[in-house]
Amino acid sequence: MRKEHLHYLACPCCGGEVTIAGVYSVNEGSIESGLLQCAHCQARFPIVRHIPRFVPLKNYAAGFGLQWNKHARTQYDSYSHTIISQTRFFEETHWPRQLPGSTILEVGSGSGRFTEQAAATGAMVVSLDYSNAVDANYASNGRKDNVFIVQGDIYALPFKADFFDRLFCIGVLQHTPDVKGAFSALPRYLKPGGSLVIDVYRRNWMYLLTTHYWLRPITKRLPPETLYRWVERYTNLMWPAARLIARLPKGNLINWALSIAYYGGQYPLSEEMLKEWAILDTFDDLAAYYRNPQNLETVKKWFTDAGLENIEVHYGYNGIEGRATKPE
Repeated sequence: MRKEHLHYLACPCCGGEVTIAGVYSVNEGSIESGLLQCAHCQARFPIVRHIPRFVPLKNYAAGFGLQWNKHARTQYDSYSHTIISQTRFFEETHWPRQLPGSTILEVGSGSGRFTEQAAATGAMVVSLDYSNAVDANYASNGRKDNVFIVQGDIYALPFKADFFDRLFCIGVLQHTPDVKGAFSALPRYLKPGGSLVIDVYRRNWMYLLTTHYWLRPITKRLPPETLYRWVERYTNLMWPAARLIARLPKGNLINWALSIAYYGGQYPLSEEMLKEWAILDTFDDLAAYYRNPQNLETVKKWFTDAGLENIEVHYGYNGIEGRATKPE
């Protein structure tokens, strides 16, 4: 992090001002190793590999950290030579393509596929994740002048309240232990009139018919490294059959039911990239410690209860999408 990034931070414990208590190493103008301290409650937080860390390095999102460091670039448009992430980002947010002078808070970055899209608008992007996926994000985006990456907790965000122009939380809420609580934590960080965008898995009884549902009570408790090796071997073994099954009516749904995340015909990816995405998303579903889908009316009520305006909640990319603004 750079010293000017203190402008965005606040103590997650008490909301107090955060100061730099120590600088141990600097690289390319960025504090590589150091220490932050709250001026009010004296809580201390390390800076490790350029990233301020407001949570323990090991936590319930360890599986996500592993997958995003192994697949640091898999879903990046600049890697897949597609516009899959760009299309999803702008169709979900409905935000302009150019946002110079704006501040955007991203809650739950993964490896940074949407950080890349948000930064391309010219806005200042402050990007947070709970897992050590922040390291993968930093490798891809952290050296950009308009990106600041933080490791922190959605329930105790280390940022100033009433501060950001826009906030998005995509692909995250269903993986938290208290989904409504996670959602409810977000609006306070927006300026009056600020824009909030979220999505969450849709509750669907058909998920009960997939092998994912029955395997997850076991797989989510396995060491992530062990599970990843199993998923990689299984996907490679099943791949010839998956390609044949995909030609059948509803073939992709059959593959998903068999724990193969097959995107052939849905995304313009090469054969190699299709398999890479399959390994990533199969692991993602089996490794997630929490998987809490929601229904449409529940999500609408979250927005209403939060006192937001211009509410739009409907089915979309990840299941259910929601957009709103904070009252002026």
